[in-house]
Amino acid sequence: MSAIRFTEDSGPERHGGHSRVAEAEAPAVRTDPVRIDPAELAGRFEDEKPGRVLTGPVALALTAATLAIGLLALWQVFRPLAQGSKYYLIFFLAGVLPLVFLAYPADLRLPRRLRALAGREPSAATSHATVPGRSGPSRVDWLLAAAALAGCLYPVLPIALAGGGGGYDAFLDRQGLLVGMDVAMGTVLLLLLLEGCRRTTGWILPAVCLVFLGYGYYGGLLPQTWAVAHAGLDFGQLVDAFYNSDSGFYGTPLDVAATYIVLFTIYGAVLDLSGAGRFFVNLSAAAFRRSRTAAGRTAVASGFLLGTVSGSGAATTVSIGAVTWPILRRAGYPAERAGGMLAAAGVGAILSPPTLGAAAFIIAEYLGVSYLQVLGWAVVPTILYYLGIVLSVEIDARRSGVRPAALAAGSAWRLLARSGYHFTSLFAIVGLLAVGLSATRAVVLATVLAIALSFLDRTHRLTPARLAAALSNGVRGVLAVTVVCAAAGVITATTTKTGLGPQAAALLVGAASAVSSEPAVVLALTALLAAVALSLLGLAVPVTASFVIGWVIIGPALLDLGVSAPAAAMFVFYFAVLSEVSPPTALAAVAAAAVTGGRLVPTMWHTLRYALPAYLIPLAFVITPTGLGLLGIGGPRRILVAAVVTALGVAVLAVAAGGWLPGVGAAGVPERVIGGAAGLTLLWLQPAPVAIGAVLAGVMTVGVFVRRGSAGPSGGARAGSPA
Repeated sequence: MSAIRFTEDSGPERHGGHSRVAEAEAPAVRTDPVRIDPAELAGRFEDEKPGRVLTGPVALALTAATLAIGLLALWQVFRPLAQGSKYYLIFFLAGVLPLVFLAYPADLRLPRRLRALAGREPSAATSHATVPGRSGPSRVDWLLAAAALAGCLYPVLPIALAGGGGGYDAFLDRQGLLVGMDVAMGTVLLLLLLEGCRRTTGWILPAVCLVFLGYGYYGGLLPQTWAVAHAGLDFGQLVDAFYNSDSGFYGTPLDVAATYIVLFTIYGAVLDLSGAGRFFVNLSAAAFRRSRTAAGRTAVASGFLLGTVSGSGAATTVSIGAVTWPILRRAGYPAERAGGMLAAAGVGAILSPPTLGAAAFIIAEYLGVSYLQVLGWAVVPTILYYLGIVLSVEIDARRSGVRPAALAAGSAWRLLARSGYHFTSLFAIVGLLAVGLSATRAVVLATVLAIALSFLDRTHRLTPARLAAALSNGVRGVLAVTVVCAAAGVITATTTKTGLGPQAAALLVGAASAVSSEPAVVLALTALLAAVALSLLGLAVPVTASFVIGWVIIGPALLDLGVSAPAAAMFVFYFAVLSEVSPPTALAAVAAAAVTGGRLVPTMWHTLRYALPAYLIPLAFVITPTGLGLLGIGGPRRILVAAVVTALGVAVLAVAAGGWLPGVGAAGVPERVIGGAAGLTLLWLQPAPVAIGAVLAGVMTVGVFVRRGSAGPSGGARAGSPA
């Protein structure tokens, strides 16, 4: 989903050779110049690759096409096409996929002769000025775009063609009985989707899709005694499953992209141009300007507030880092620690209501619940996640002697009175969902409200031209996730046709059962194995695809062990998201290191320490029934007990990881080990483990007091000592 980029118009403003944040509304925070372009830098570290910078007629054509797609998506909300949602998805994909080949370069190193044939060989007069990503589409790109348009629109072709075609109803009637032309066009679309994924996300997701395709085709040749063997499918059956079924290209993931995600990206683009991003950062600075840890708190609060309208971890990291890193540097934060803080706060963007990451909408569709319920499940984990980060910030500030940073910020109340209307549309989304409106209608009405409120600020008012730019930017922001969702149909359809999900679930549970026959131990081990598998999967593919694969492969294992569907879905969602902070890829940490200039590996480990609660909380709501309280399920008493106990566990773990007990002093290695054991035990939300964890936490606290007394008045950590 699109992220707040602090841009005045459709792109960042350039001035004097450096990027410049939009300054129409006088910023409340004065920072040192940061020589980065937030939009361009964010594009390098998001799940998708940066696209071309187009100009001239091609740019106008792309803008016109994105406007048409956006208007179609808005029309579908209030006047759905009579032929049904799949009919709409065909036209939506037909609009998006060709644009992918025009907006994203092939980025392949071809021999000189092939480059010339493709129209890629620059002339001698212009070769020196060629800039990667800024050249226009080649002849091959235009041919691929035309083929994509044909492959997408073939199912609705109104005329007969070589035994195929004949219109939408005729195409549906041939389900399971595709003719040669159907298979040929389905194959073309399959190949183009894989190429679109390669251009937008890299090689790994297409490779994963090809592995599933190969499994579907060759799985029948496996020994039938193997758990993952199946009866076998021919290529025509596979194409039928991809092209003419509800679990293939036009399945739930694409449905979510075309109905929910595109509307929320448009909403994010509208807020971006209305100045909401700058307001959120200013408000964070104003709220904490008199605090000793104002710099760290500002960074964390900015990440949370921007996360409510973003949904992209790396992009939010860059956006808040561009503004708050100078403050953190003046406060004395080392680059690596500041980068870890920024990355952890930025990834919270995907976990924070009311605009969670794209996978959250897929959860609602898979489970058949309202998006409001998914938001409700995310509230307590989000609070606990940011609680852990804030505690780590406070601990680091006291242990390392961070200096108070002077923030030239005005009154938070005055800022709220002047620009607090930016919150109105956010509250409107939740309120409209609460009164029963669908998520699509709620976000459209909230977008209209945000447009109207933009006229309260003369600088950021959304005139027709700026509104068109917001609509175009929103649709362009969903191009990559759309092809990822469509390609995910290869994985879901293959899994459905072969029965791979139950088979993989049986293998996972069997591996845990080999260690112990105790049901609680089997569940805990299965959850740990699932967490590791999801983390490794997330290192290779984007969050949305990681969730889809995890749900169809790992979700059944958790469900078979009695885990409730909401807990299983949110468990898979959290570990899919955490790929953005998991070494060795950790895109958000890499982005933060690019902003701060810190060393990459230490930045990753600091990020891991700040984000620790996000790894542990999902285990808590899966392995015990009481843990469902963390998702707001089970009544007030269960919710309160689960939240309080887990908050204590998060606090103890923060002390153990940071080596400092606020208000007391430094914790030695024994106290930190005891505290780590206490925190982990408290997350097992059963009476006996909670009691043991509480005792261990008390022992840790007493140990810190004893250490402080033995150290004397001069004891404790020395200012500026490393953490």
